[in-house]
Amino acid sequence: MEKSATEIRRKNIIYSVVLITVVGAVYIYRNYINVSAEAKTLKDKTEIYHTGVTMGVVQYNIKYLADETTDYQKEIDSLLAAFNQSLSTYIPDSEISRFNNTGTDSIVFNSSFFYPVLSASKLVFDATDKAFDPTVMPLVNAWGFGPNGEPVISDGDEEKIDSMLQFVGFDKLWFDNKKLTKHVANLQLDFSAIAKGYAVDLVGDLLSDNGIDNYMVEIGGELRCMGKNKSGNFWRIGIDNPQYLEKGGEALSAKIQIENRALATSGNYRNYYIKDGKRYAHTISPISGKPVEHSLLSASVFAKNCMLADAYATAFMVIGEKRARKIISTNEELEAILIYEENGELKNYISPTLEKYIMN
Repeated sequence: MEKSATEIRRKNIIYSVVLITVVGAVYIYRNYINVSAEAKTLKDKTEIYHTGVTMGVVQYNIKYLADETTDYQKEIDSLLAAFNQSLSTYIPDSEISRFNNTGTDSIVFNSSFFYPVLSASKLVFDATDKAFDPTVMPLVNAWGFGPNGEPVISDGDEEKIDSMLQFVGFDKLWFDNKKLTKHVANLQLDFSAIAKGYAVDLVGDLLSDNGIDNYMVEIGGELRCMGKNKSGNFWRIGIDNPQYLEKGGEALSAKIQIENRALATSGNYRNYYIKDGKRYAHTISPISGKPVEHSLLSASVFAKNCMLADAYATAFMVIGEKRARKIISTNEELEAILIYEENGELKNYISPTLEKYIMN
């Protein structure tokens, strides 16, 4: 007796359900085995911790899981020393100081550090419509946020500001992978808004190249996390509440796990001064030549590397919350937590893809 089409379909559905269940069970079992094996491997490792100072006064903290005898402290310090000798404006004979002290003559790179940071700066300069600009240093100094700490210009000094803007503009540079030329003699470079992120990447690459898969590198608050910590969890960090010192409340705005990403935070809530009743933020717009005035208090940017995260975080503090959100929405390689003030209330924008990593 022939089976009806309905009965055949019913049996096929049952077979499909059974097959899917079996496949799912096998997947779950294999995943459990893999997770258990990974957890055991992590527990067998030693957590190595290094701390020190770089870039003059910037503290670094590095953790990684490795064999007990592994120690990369000397290699890390040697790398950071070479990095500073290339890009620190505080070292008189550094590569960048040599460039800043030249006229319009070209300099030929004598390290591997200069060209990559120039390339990354150009990328973010273009992507943010000139909001990120490493040539803004003279204005930063003039507003009192440089080494001397004393402002020499103030509101109303339009002629002075316009005069200084003649020497600001990343598009007044020309470079390739061998040399760098400025078209304006008094133009100067300062990579302080991207250098810490770049240094984080260099140290992270050093560890990765030596077979270290699980680490957290933090330099001056910028960081990169790969793999997991000794407990088998993704590395966990906190995002500061920018109003905590002034208004109290919770010290952290958010706690978040980082899965193989870099993070950099920029804000105006610590570095500022008040003059004649007005607050002046340390973020100087390379376009207006003045300290920024908007509602964005803090920008924490997640990216594939810390150099880009660092640069974009700075740029976002120049352009403000609305324009920052527009850039984030059109760049799938960026995620962010933006903390801003609206009608006297503190508000957060969190990229949707970050929601699953936020911890209660």
